[in-house]
Amino acid sequence: MRDLVEKLEKNRTLGRTELKALLGGTDAGDRERLFSAANRARLRIFGDGLFVRGLIEFTNHCKNDCYYCGIRRGNGRAVRYRLDEDEILACCERGYALGFRTFVIQGGEDPLYGAARVEALVRRVRGAYGDCAISLSLGEADRGSYERWFEAGADRYLLRHETAGERHYAMLHPRGQTLANRKRCLFDLKDIGYQTGAGFMVGSPFQTLDDIVEDLKFIEGLRPHMVGVGPFIPHADTRYRDMPAGGVELTLAVIAVLRLMDPWLLIPATTALGTAAPDGRERGVMAGANVLMPNLSPPEHRRKYALYDNKICVGEEAAECRGCLSLRMATIGCRLLCDRGDYAGFGQQGGKGGQEWTASTARRARAGSI
Repeated sequence: MRDLVEKLEKNRTLGRTELKALLGGTDAGDRERLFSAANRARLRIFGDGLFVRGLIEFTNHCKNDCYYCGIRRGNGRAVRYRLDEDEILACCERGYALGFRTFVIQGGEDPLYGAARVEALVRRVRGAYGDCAISLSLGEADRGSYERWFEAGADRYLLRHETAGERHYAMLHPRGQTLANRKRCLFDLKDIGYQTGAGFMVGSPFQTLDDIVEDLKFIEGLRPHMVGVGPFIPHADTRYRDMPAGGVELTLAVIAVLRLMDPWLLIPATTALGTAAPDGRERGVMAGANVLMPNLSPPEHRRKYALYDNKICVGEEAAECRGCLSLRMATIGCRLLCDRGDYAGFGQQGGKGGQEWTASTARRARAGSI
């Protein structure tokens, strides 16, 4: 295992059999070597700073019926809500006052927030907060919609692929939702110029180590700027309510492998990881994660955005959430950075000049000026 860790650290890639062996190892010493190597890579690139993003969960309406998700269309027990544009801007205002310079606007695939309405929202946020990065996480859309939102001022787009294998994808989603379309969205987003985020659940129903290896190889080919992984946590109102939760140790191992595959990646220590273990986010950082996402949504709605059960931090005000995270991260020698925190590996992965990959960089690249 030591040889595999050193090989991954040096070459930033491993074969499928090697990845499976590395992830399947259960020896505590081997895992600690992996985590230590990933943490060294994080410190080398980012120092003791962790980027924070202000998360705004603005709607739990969704037209999809994913089998594992608590806000799926077919869940008649879900208490639905949606924020209007003024309420979303109020969340941004609170976050900006607390120092946030990235807003993540996330929701289900809400039919009432179509392409035109999202475009108008992005233009309002961009006009009010020109120095901030705008991330969208709104699920699948056609390329034309993605282009409209990008030109309106969105910088980043987060879209977990959930699983890269057709067999496993069909176990998690009903007919009509296809892996081919999900992958098409990701490649469209990257081609348009978004800082693009992919990701998947660790320990999702029927997932095997081979499935995780396939996910890592897909990410290696996509070369996204961000990757979000967290443990699967079941929701009581889904068909997978009785399935076991994903393992924290395996999730940490996946984070560590991702950090060594691309030392410049933006990798969140997710709320799901903090839900699965009291110190999950701290352990995620020590395994290579470098992003945290405090919640700016109105506290009265947070419990309603329940993708899984027992989600943490649902009752805190934004200032409380940020303050708590700051104190917790200080215990492991880290500090919160409230700047945009763009992906820094553009020049290291075939781009020109080593500059950070921002939306303006992407637009100039599309115009042929760099």
